[in-house]
Amino acid sequence: MPRVLGVDHLVIRVSDFEKSKAFYGKLLGFLGFKPMEHYEDAAGWSNGKTRFWIGEVDTEGRKHKYRIGDIGFHHYAFALRSRTEVDALGAFVKELGAKIVDPPAEYYDDYYAVFFLDPDGLKLEGMKYGELKRKRAAKRKKPRRQRKRK
Repeated sequence: MPRVLGVDHLVIRVSDFEKSKAFYGKLLGFLGFKPMEHYEDAAGWSNGKTRFWIGEVDTEGRKHKYRIGDIGFHHYAFALRSRTEVDALGAFVKELGAKIVDPPAEYYDDYYAVFFLDPDGLKLEGMKYGELKRKRAAKRKKPRRQRKRK
């Protein structure tokens, strides 16, 4: 039976290609992605594991603005290494001028995230799950020092 190894790539359509290319170039660069091929109507970045592409919408697509709640894409979450990185991303996207929907905070048990919008209103997220649980488990595993008897 086939098994999925990960997400190879994601392609999203954007209404203003140049504006989105500048936005994603800065965002993805901050997150460690490097530019790949860039074409007249498409651009891609990779972090060595996942490729993220944008492409310009067609004429019909220009007639409809994206709305969270429509059929299709809801949001894309970037898994980060720590809560500190989530905070750094929150500060970065604020500087970038992106609309922050929900600032860096704990939204579920040990689920720390920031939610923000791209230029078309597509929801993006930077998140870290399980950091506190792992730290608590590591503390429990540390051997206790034994006192020397006199």
